[in-house]
Amino acid sequence: MIIQGFIAFVSYLAGALCLLGVFVAAYVHLTPYKEFTLIKQGNIAAAITLAGAVLGFVFPLASSIYFTQSLSEMCLWAVITAGVQFMVFIVLRKQAREIESGNVAAGLTVAAFSVAAGILNAVSISH
Repeated sequence: MIIQGFIAFVSYLAGALCLLGVFVAAYVHLTPYKEFTLIKQGNIAAAITLAGAVLGFVFPLASSIYFTQSLSEMCLWAVITAGVQFMVFIVLRKQAREIESGNVAAGLTVAAFSVAAGILNAVSISH
């Protein structure tokens, strides 16, 4: 019984970390600027925006782990969640130049909508 629980834990954790990695790679590819380069240069707006997207993805991912019955369901919800996060960025794409130039207000705006969409997405996942 304990071994089965541990295997499930490792499976879901590893799966979630892989999905997070894929999401981050896709998200930074979608945006018109280089997040990690900007962050390395001290661009707080880029860091805030990326953090908001990550949180907006992880909240529903955690909810899907809690509510779903299989790894394949978790993966399906991860795809849906990533799509929602991409749509948030596309809708707010006009803020991209502001983020790239370091406008923290623009970064916070995009991050807030990303997290809000993620929370709404998370509570919408249920049996």
